[in-house]
Amino acid sequence: MTTESPHRGRDAREAVRFYLLDHRTPLGKTIDIALLALNLVFVAVFVAETYPLSPGVQAALWNAEVAIAAVFLGEYVLRLYGAEDRVAEFRNLYTMVDLLAILPTLLVVVWPGSATVASIGFLRAVRVVRVLRFYRFTQDAEFFFGTVSDNALRALKLLLTVLVLLFVSAGTFYSVEHAANSGVGTYGDAFYYVVVALSTVGFGDIVPVTTAGRWVTVASILAGIVLIPWQASGIVREWTRREKIDVTCPNCGLSSHDQDASHCKACGHVIYQEFDSPE
Repeated sequence: MTTESPHRGRDAREAVRFYLLDHRTPLGKTIDIALLALNLVFVAVFVAETYPLSPGVQAALWNAEVAIAAVFLGEYVLRLYGAEDRVAEFRNLYTMVDLLAILPTLLVVVWPGSATVASIGFLRAVRVVRVLRFYRFTQDAEFFFGTVSDNALRALKLLLTVLVLLFVSAGTFYSVEHAANSGVGTYGDAFYYVVVALSTVGFGDIVPVTTAGRWVTVASILAGIVLIPWQASGIVREWTRREKIDVTCPNCGLSSHDQDASHCKACGHVIYQEFDSPE
């Protein structure tokens, strides 16, 4: 008679947690690439469903959406299972986004009568937040193709912020406007409007006709004003620090001084630095 090791469950949880976070082993890289690819397909399915398609194509897209949602549900359960603190993992923003994004699809599968509800309003807007999942891949500088510099990671996050802002704004605007606005027939129309609105060009060929559409526009512009400069400032800050030496003044605590500084520029205290004198 064999006895199950008391550490077996713990080891299984540690293995699940490791491979969901790992970027170096072949299995960890495969999981990363597969999840990234499925996320792209899931987003593409949402966009494609806004266009007029044949019944056969619509059915194929729906089947693909259900299959991918099932995979993401499995990943969600595994993340909770392998987490050291399951309550903290459940409250994690990315984990909540993972669940929130697949709920409309799961709701239609479990409760078919809600299919007409899932195609409009809030539930369709909820599906757009799936793009926030891409931020999970930028939590650290290690990727499945290697390690990037901190500055490159900041630039990637800035680019991702712009793309996510455009996509979420366009998806939400489409969700609230397409039923009432003849100028917003597809996701492409909504994306065009959002780009024009956020760039302050404002051609005026597409305008919001609903109160919700106007509020989505206002929220998108405010988010762009706040988020993009905030992340861009981190990149500029990193560039300006390249010419500085990380020496801390023993008197006032100021760090990051000029390379040839012999005194603190804040309090005048003598600081010691090693640098090559010009010839």
